[in-house]
Amino acid sequence: MSVHGWSGRALTAALALALLSIAAPAQAAPADPGGKVAPDLRAQLTSGRTTTFWAVLRDKADLGPARRAAGKERNARVYRAKTELAARSQAGLRAMLKARKASFTPYWIANTVRVTGDADLAAAVAARPEVSRVLADKVVPLPKAIPASALPAVRNGTQTLEWNLDKIHTPRVWDEFADRGEGIVVANVDTGVQWDHPALAAGYRGRAADGTVNHDYSWFDPTGLCADGVPCDNAGHGTHTMGTMVGLDGDHAYGVAPGAKWIAAKGCETNGCSTASLLAAGQWIVAPTDRAGNNPRPDLAPDVVNNSWGGWGFDPWYSQIVDAWVAAGIFPAFSNGNAGPGCASAGSPGNYTAAYASGAYDSAGTVASFSSRGSGQDGTIKPNIAAPGVDVLSSVPGGGYASLSGTSMASPHTAATVALLWSAVPALRRDVATTRQVLDVTAEDVDDTSCGGTAADNNVYGEGRLDAYAAVAGARQPSGTLAGTVTAEGTPAAGVTVAVSGPVSRQSTTGADGAYRLALLPPGTYQITATKYGFRNATGTVEVKAGESERFDIALEQAPTATLSGTITDAQGPVSDATVALTNTPATTSTDSEGRFRLTAPVGRYELTITPPGGCDAVQTRTVDLSEDTTLNIRLARRWDAYGYSCARTTGGYVEGTDRVELSNSDDASAELQLPFPVWFYGRYQQQAWVSSNGQITFSGPETAYNNVAIPDPLPPNNAISAFWDDLYVDEEAGIYTATVGDRFVVEWRNIRFYADASQRLSISAEISRDGTIALHYRGLQGALASGGSATIGIENVDGTDGLQYTFGASALTDGGGVTFRPPSVP
Repeated sequence: MSVHGWSGRALTAALALALLSIAAPAQAAPADPGGKVAPDLRAQLTSGRTTTFWAVLRDKADLGPARRAAGKERNARVYRAKTELAARSQAGLRAMLKARKASFTPYWIANTVRVTGDADLAAAVAARPEVSRVLADKVVPLPKAIPASALPAVRNGTQTLEWNLDKIHTPRVWDEFADRGEGIVVANVDTGVQWDHPALAAGYRGRAADGTVNHDYSWFDPTGLCADGVPCDNAGHGTHTMGTMVGLDGDHAYGVAPGAKWIAAKGCETNGCSTASLLAAGQWIVAPTDRAGNNPRPDLAPDVVNNSWGGWGFDPWYSQIVDAWVAAGIFPAFSNGNAGPGCASAGSPGNYTAAYASGAYDSAGTVASFSSRGSGQDGTIKPNIAAPGVDVLSSVPGGGYASLSGTSMASPHTAATVALLWSAVPALRRDVATTRQVLDVTAEDVDDTSCGGTAADNNVYGEGRLDAYAAVAGARQPSGTLAGTVTAEGTPAAGVTVAVSGPVSRQSTTGADGAYRLALLPPGTYQITATKYGFRNATGTVEVKAGESERFDIALEQAPTATLSGTITDAQGPVSDATVALTNTPATTSTDSEGRFRLTAPVGRYELTITPPGGCDAVQTRTVDLSEDTTLNIRLARRWDAYGYSCARTTGGYVEGTDRVELSNSDDASAELQLPFPVWFYGRYQQQAWVSSNGQITFSGPETAYNNVAIPDPLPPNNAISAFWDDLYVDEEAGIYTATVGDRFVVEWRNIRFYADASQRLSISAEISRDGTIALHYRGLQGALASGGSATIGIENVDGTDGLQYTFGASALTDGGGVTFRPPSVP
């Protein structure tokens, strides 16, 4: 489980799979006629040991009544619905496990049971009709920290505060509205908190006005790592994120909402975050308990919960927890991930539609290179918003302060801004949907469509830069509400964008019931437009009055369609696995082995984008008038860098090394290589080379950078071949080898693993020819990351001003495939 205030590549794989690993059990794989047992668990169960696994049950609680309730009753109804369903649906499974004297722990928040047993027990669990899946347990190591430096503090009257608080205009909220988050309770699920830190002690809910302390209902440690049930933080991360929410030390403010109270649940252990701890923490947020985990009190649930953790890619395993929080009226703030700057790098759970995720920017307002980009679940814009996340100074264990960078540091700004909002406008409290709208419409737009979206709402900055003052000020203005239902052919239509323009412009998206709601609309006349792909736009006019709620229902009509088909080729012939998409629509497909594609879309005028797999061909766009069925054949142009290097996709040709390089059990290590001949590279002969455990060959000296970036880039490392630059690790099952085969020098990374996940591996062979031709081959790809989803592959000149990138943060590799780079000529 990654913690997003910490290193880019080390954390990209953190929660990329379903429910988390530890070890392995019995003699043979379990009988599994229903196919319920996950493949990785089946593999563990053949090794002859007992292991821990998860039984996921089919039934889900109906949270509709909770959503319709008011106040703290929402928490109580979520708790009741969840616990009653778990007790009823898990009864048979629990009885069977008790009869077998198996070790197990039930969880109501996601209707799942953690079981320890062998292959026979797993088979018995899988055979039960109420069980939908049986999954392996996984634990991911905590990542490395991103270095950061402290920036000068800002003076505001009699108070000192950090740059990040000034940047989102919190002093104006404090001064003009006398609002510091009073009456609101924030929480975090993190590595713990030093409760008596000078910046945090006064705001801890477990500390009474007379100084006495009772940790029940304000602290929960399912990991059991904190002695005597007293809050602790053995990693430092949770104390830092809490400080950014509420920290105040004398007249020095570190937190956005220093008047709010805080509670915390420790969801991460010493070297990682386990499924068990995160699930236990998630259900404690809905219904806090005493320190022993007993006597739940839904009425003591927090208002806001910050989650500065998550993993690379989309994985719905935590979605039931997030949905439960929202149904209870608890605002779910998440970090978006540190896997940037590649597109589609947002991590789960932050990339869930129900989660409100923050990207990170620096003191100049520029998005951080590490900040993950969207899109998110079902193509939604991610992050939702951007907040300060570079060089953020906050509290750390030991009573001191430290500067850290990451989207972990950004999310607490957003969470605490919600505390300011709900303190200033009590009618907003527990109204998560309207609060999201307020944050969205008051954010400062930043035009960056490099990963899709629009100038006002894109996959780099989301809705824009967080503005706490604009959010609170806007929410305090006289306003009305517009609500209604959108239908299509008489049934509720989900995913419809309902936009209004008038005194202000706002938009909402319908849920599964077709309902939409736009709150905090200044009085006036509005034009309303409902849009959904595949349907004709529907429009109307409505008058909104202060203090009143207007209703406007909408019926959509299906739009006529046409088919676009054709073939994509390049200089090598048909291009397979190219993405063919109608920009800003869900109409997308991939070419087959013959380069053919076919897609159907509503009649209209579109921008067609063809994105080849890898960077040897140029992305091509053109306008298409799809008024009828149309055939379009397109030849892609080859790419060259400024020096003249080009590349081409290849298959086969993997060459193994024979001589082992001493880099075993090494992380971020480098070794010098003896080149058998001078190598032509960007206009000069190279006499020396170094190999890095992180998948690079460099010619200017040893390099061990693990946080890969897009190339070319003037920052080091430069003068390099990035065969597969990522955060890799040479363990006892891996090795680096070299060989000389004629006029080719071979460097092989054999069965190398990813730092963040030992189960994901690959082998890489780099052939460097005397004439400067570089052939890269790949095989043994195990796991999603091994296809290049977080790696940089390409070549770069001596100062990083020129280079040819094959891929960055995109899954462009196939087992047995490769890419060859060729120079223009050799003297």
